[in-house]
Amino acid sequence: MKILYAIQGTGNGHLSRARDIVPILQKKGEVDILVSGIQADVSLPFPIKYQLKGLSFVFGKKGGVDIVSTYLKMDTRELLKDIEKIPIEEYDLIINDFEPVTAWACKQKGLPCISLSHQCAVLSKNAPKPKKKDPLGRTVLKYYAPTTSQYGFHFSNFDKNIFTPVIRQEIRELKPTNNRHYTVYLPAYDDARLLENLKNFKTIQWEVFSKHNKKIIVEDNVIIRPISNEAFIKSMATCAGVLCGAGFETPAEALFLKKKLLVIPMKTQYEQQCNAAALKVMGVPVIKSLKKKHHAVIKDWIEYGKIIPVDYPDITEQIINTLITSHYRKKIYVPDFKWEESSHLARV
Repeated sequence: MKILYAIQGTGNGHLSRARDIVPILQKKGEVDILVSGIQADVSLPFPIKYQLKGLSFVFGKKGGVDIVSTYLKMDTRELLKDIEKIPIEEYDLIINDFEPVTAWACKQKGLPCISLSHQCAVLSKNAPKPKKKDPLGRTVLKYYAPTTSQYGFHFSNFDKNIFTPVIRQEIRELKPTNNRHYTVYLPAYDDARLLENLKNFKTIQWEVFSKHNKKIIVEDNVIIRPISNEAFIKSMATCAGVLCGAGFETPAEALFLKKKLLVIPMKTQYEQQCNAAALKVMGVPVIKSLKKKHHAVIKDWIEYGKIIPVDYPDITEQIINTLITSHYRKKIYVPDFKWEESSHLARV
């Protein structure tokens, strides 16, 4: 069986999840990896066959997406060329983690494309949504990487074919402690804004991981470090709490490690607004920004915040087995007859 695993390269969550999914797929067949997008700080320890620019959103520095930079970095002509030239016909199974090039190539050529992502879970009718509707944001999320079948990951089992998060093995193997510092990952804020706000909580040691700096900065009770997978994991494993955006992987890992969690969803980012709504249902505090008017909530969280209990079993291989059993069809040539399709599950 020949598998194409297409991964969104914007942000770190998709690539982090792929570190656990790829070895499982490699047990099932021959796997080629495609990554499209920019702004990721995590690399894959596997060869990448296709590295594409894709269609990426650029993080801003004031809590949201930088629309201007996103537009300037967009290359529609290159995107359309990539959609045309990807040889998706060569593969028996195409698995897609919110990756637009292969999704649209399959749509154009009438081929099945199976979503294995968080985004398809967010779109489920039973998944929590923000009170403020965002028709444009929902439309972008729905059509950015259209697929024919969906297997989703979310903070809880909100619907059929929605599973609890993939927690990578390096997180599962940790033995969490509490060294009383707080770990911060807010890539949509610049360092100056983070320093300005976090220094107000003078008794707290903040460990900030930044997309905007390549050197360590220490100022009063705040230390800012460049992004490093190993350093971030160590900080999170030994912290008292995690302050982060309302992405998916980092909040899920913080919950798994039994850390207090406070999230700030990115502005004008519908997926993060949905994530925040889901976390709020579970009891996680949510604030709209780092502005001073929200400092009282941060102070209350530091002093009285509670750990939200979750159960995230290691079921990734079971999910992939279900996906392959349901969707892998191998063409078999029968002499004097036409091509037929039959289920082929020998590797499952």
